[in-house]
Amino acid sequence: MNLKDTTLYQFLIVFLALASIPALFGGVMEPDGALYASMSKNIILFQDWFNLYGRGADWLDKPHLTFWITATSFKVFGISAFAYKLPSFLFGLLGAWYLFKLAKDIYDEKTGLISAVIFLSALHIITSTFDVRAEIYITTFTLASIYHYHKAHQGSFWHLIAGSFFAACAILIKGIFVLIPVFAGFIIYWLFTKQYKQLWQPKWWIAIVLIFVFITPELYALYTQFDLHPEKIVFERTGVSGLKFFFWDSQFGRFFNNGPIKGKGDISFFLHTTLWAFLPWSILFYTAVINLFKKKNRINLAPESIMIWASAAVTFLIFSLSKFQLPHYILIVFPQFSIITALYLRKLEGKSLKVFFNVQNVLAILVFALLSALSIVYGFDYPYLMIGMLLVVLAGSFLFFKGIKLETIMARSAFVSVELMLFLFIFFYPAILKYQSGGIAGEWLKKNYPTAKPAVLNYIDAFSFDFYAPGEVKYLHNYEDLDKIKHEQNLVIYVPEVELTKLKSEYGAEVLKSFEYFHITKLTGKFLNAKTRAQVLEHFYLVKLH
Repeated sequence: MNLKDTTLYQFLIVFLALASIPALFGGVMEPDGALYASMSKNIILFQDWFNLYGRGADWLDKPHLTFWITATSFKVFGISAFAYKLPSFLFGLLGAWYLFKLAKDIYDEKTGLISAVIFLSALHIITSTFDVRAEIYITTFTLASIYHYHKAHQGSFWHLIAGSFFAACAILIKGIFVLIPVFAGFIIYWLFTKQYKQLWQPKWWIAIVLIFVFITPELYALYTQFDLHPEKIVFERTGVSGLKFFFWDSQFGRFFNNGPIKGKGDISFFLHTTLWAFLPWSILFYTAVINLFKKKNRINLAPESIMIWASAAVTFLIFSLSKFQLPHYILIVFPQFSIITALYLRKLEGKSLKVFFNVQNVLAILVFALLSALSIVYGFDYPYLMIGMLLVVLAGSFLFFKGIKLETIMARSAFVSVELMLFLFIFFYPAILKYQSGGIAGEWLKKNYPTAKPAVLNYIDAFSFDFYAPGEVKYLHNYEDLDKIKHEQNLVIYVPEVELTKLKSEYGAEVLKSFEYFHITKLTGKFLNAKTRAQVLEHFYLVKLH
């Protein structure tokens, strides 16, 4: 295919965006996605935009903006999986646009386009388009803030306001720690280039003030829901301050592992997470990083490159030292990773170009082989049809894009990502969602008992049932809670198998429908193998009391 290089990159961006669209029509996945969707649903049901409720109780963890965005979409399009996913999809495209703008401003248009292609085709961006959480939002808001502050550095006050607004939005998604990737790059850039006066420029202190002005809705919401009500039980205790949690416990508490939400840290966690999360570009990215340690490879780069490197490096280091780590955290620095990789790709020539041409070709074949094997082992209805579709994409990338050159590497790698999108969005995710029993039960209940009053007994993680079931879902934490409402008309309860015997013998429970369950975001070999899947399945039930 003979296309001008910039035209090719534009085509790949559009192609990747179009290939992402099927994700919008899939289901919402547990745990986080379904939890956030159910909480946004509660905003609409209760007509309460300031108090957050999850699992049937006051909820204190993430700030409000993710839920405000989703609830707004529900208000416009109705409560559905599509309405939940659409804003994240659009913000992902906005993030790619800001990435293009930033890289173009610092380097040139071609680097901007290559960076956008890399970003949109990274594996964890692809999976996050289907399994929507908060990370696409935070990535876009952080990147937009960096872009506008970069422009403000050149003198525009309006860009300063925009940068502060987007920085505040990032905080309203994740918390105060997001200021690290925003400001760390600038501060280290100023120090390395001896622009010490920038640290005392009034405009940057005004920017900080503006950020705090823009986050006041969050502070008001937390204060009214928690600080004004110390009697509320949160984290199994009373007297919990929403403001203290926002500024300290949710951020520093996670980092030092002394807050109410704890984890286990591994300093190498994000090193190996990046290997799969940034596919098909991770080998190139790590090579690019190593390459930057050689002074000769940094000489001709724009001075602002320091800002990109520092933003990524400091954030990556802090994540690695944190005691609370999850794979999707790394998405926030994927724009910086994309620029670093794009710059390295543009310098490839001779032997190095040939090496990575072969590396990416081998990777493309390996991905095809892995997906083909999984198609057969999983037990899809038409595995060879799936393999045929994947083969068409792979063959097309080799037939239309030839020659040992950068454009071929970019196109074939992007087509690998399109293969993954087709496999995941059209076949794999819909297949495994059949084992997300809460979602299936909620949809069945909505169709067959639309006037039901749904409840959950002794199972607090019924997030997808909460989202898909009609109306408000009540959480019954014990049988005393059940006794209080057991005589309600149209009561239908979602229960794990362990509760079924008691419900039948003491409450005259009638089983309306049974559902197979597996924790589909923690896949195992036994589950993926059709022959052994039954061994690891659990069962949940919808029951009616008589």
